[in-house]
Amino acid sequence: MIIRPGGRLPVDPPAGPAEPPGAGARMRPRLAILPPGTRGRPHFHDAQATAIHIVSGETEVWHGDGLTQRWVAQAGDVVCVPLGAPHLTVNRGDVTAIAVVSLADHPDQAGTVVIELPRHLAGLLALPVAAGS
Repeated sequence: MIIRPGGRLPVDPPAGPAEPPGAGARMRPRLAILPPGTRGRPHFHDAQATAIHIVSGETEVWHGDGLTQRWVAQAGDVVCVPLGAPHLTVNRGDVTAIAVVSLADHPDQAGTVVIELPRHLAGLLALPVAAGS
């Protein structure tokens, strides 16, 4: 789900709950930088919910089973990714996208699971993966 400044929801939330971190979890923020013409790796977090606050730029967020759904997130948006939901970020713009990514840190977390890029997104293979992705 994307939350825009002012609380507007410009897109329908994904199927399934965006579960909050459980008792004993803490949010672990990090800075993510996606230069123009780059992408992240398609992945999911098996035991972590994710909140992404877009600080600058604009990114495509491919998500859902088979990465078939697409949102466009822009500066000021907060993207909430439910645990276990596959997602991929792409910066096709000409401005560096910067985001604060916060993961719910559980003591028994499984970590990040990288998945293959689906065939319908094969054109993204021409974009380099951003450093640190």
